[in-house]
Amino acid sequence: MGKNGLQGRWALILGASSGFGAATARALAGAGMNIFGVHLDPRATLPRARQVVADVEALGRQAVFFNTNAADARKRARVLDQIEGALADDPANHIHFVLHSLAFGTLLPFIADTPEEAVSEAQMDMTLRVMAHSLVYWVQDLVRRGLLAKGSRVYALSSAGAIRMATMYGAVSAAKAALESHMRQLALELGPRGIAVNCLRPGVTDTPALRVIPGHETYVAEALKRNPGGRMTTTEDVAKVLVALADPAVTWISGAVIPVDGGEIIVG
Repeated sequence: MGKNGLQGRWALILGASSGFGAATARALAGAGMNIFGVHLDPRATLPRARQVVADVEALGRQAVFFNTNAADARKRARVLDQIEGALADDPANHIHFVLHSLAFGTLLPFIADTPEEAVSEAQMDMTLRVMAHSLVYWVQDLVRRGLLAKGSRVYALSSAGAIRMATMYGAVSAAKAALESHMRQLALELGPRGIAVNCLRPGVTDTPALRVIPGHETYVAEALKRNPGGRMTTTEDVAKVLVALADPAVTWISGAVIPVDGGEIIVG
């Protein structure tokens, strides 16, 4: 199994082609893990997913990636069918580590002069479904199929938006708050099975998801000013923590929101 206990084990990363998901795929592969990756990329951004696959394989690990909508129930079922097939001959026959890193939602305000300028019911529902509720649905199906076992662990990526408000971030804030609540409920219900569920709360990080937020330059400047470490969080900072938390010897952390921000959130 290797000195860190991760050699040859499988990870499933939802949102694997960029940002935190891509960095974590590379870091876990470097620690010996094989990677199932789910991502949604059009032709223009598909090369970044292919690069992650190439990097994982260059480390001598297996990379099985699916370019599909992780928030669609039928497509989720098809991915899990293929994962079951891929694991059929694996001695462990389960997934050790799951990362939920889906970042897609509306950035419209709640209140505006016209309906077109404000978040709609459909946009609110979509944001919560993709960024929060999908965690529950993936974990439900993984458990029902026996793809999670005692010692498996699930991590979701929250943000300071779960407790702090920002212009045009309302729907995403709601999704992050719901994500943390879902995590706690899953931790409660999966505790008897020996499956841990937690959230990481990274600091402001330069990712494709950050760059689509209007005025993100202001958030970057504020983070640089506020962070005790004098710099922004990086995707590699978060990936290194996740590798440490993937260690099979780490078993007694569940139901927690873990900041990975160099102390950024403690500074007003």
